[in-house]
Amino acid sequence: MGTIAENLARIQERIQNRALKVGRKPEDITLVAVSKTVEISRIKEAIDAGVTTLGENYVQEAREKISQLGQEVSWHMIGHLQTNKVKYVVPQFSMIQSVDSLRLAQEISKRALKLGKSIDVLIQVNISGEETKSGVNPEELLPLLEKIAPLKGIKVKGLMTMPPFFSDPERARPYFRKLWQLREKTLPSLPDSISLTHLSMGMSGDFEVAIEEGATMVRIGTAIFGERK
Repeated sequence: MGTIAENLARIQERIQNRALKVGRKPEDITLVAVSKTVEISRIKEAIDAGVTTLGENYVQEAREKISQLGQEVSWHMIGHLQTNKVKYVVPQFSMIQSVDSLRLAQEISKRALKLGKSIDVLIQVNISGEETKSGVNPEELLPLLEKIAPLKGIKVKGLMTMPPFFSDPERARPYFRKLWQLREKTLPSLPDSISLTHLSMGMSGDFEVAIEEGATMVRIGTAIFGERK
């Protein structure tokens, strides 16, 4: 591993090359730097090197970081979110990528309206069907979207998924493709208030394959910050 700036430059180059290889615009892909368990000084290095979006998994840890780093970057909640923690997330995050129930969406809506703001969300889909993973089952997606559509203060912008972990990124490809296919199948039936512009999928080990399969957001931690302690 090089410095954080070197790692970031390498990742950005790989994103660009892979996007161009499949005829996509590199600027259509957002790099979400996953900063869970990373200390403030190293996150600052990443911001200085050009990171504009940070992904956090744990509410308490994220709140401490945001209190020190502020809003010079966009903060995305990418970890499982309990309804009792929503009140801490809505004021400080620009996107919640892990909405997986109507109850959670209702709580986000309620808190956003109290603050007079609107928050972008992604619906987490459990494409793999693993019991250890959060997310709605694919067949539950459209009914959930129809129930979320009337809620104020919350804007559904797309879908997120996590495939099983494989050492060979090619094995993750079918899961990324399934999310893209699910989006395409769902689009014609969507309420007007919902857009599924974004597909958040792909991490340090498989983001290039995810880009080939239509990812608009890739969540990368280890390849930027090194192995977690």
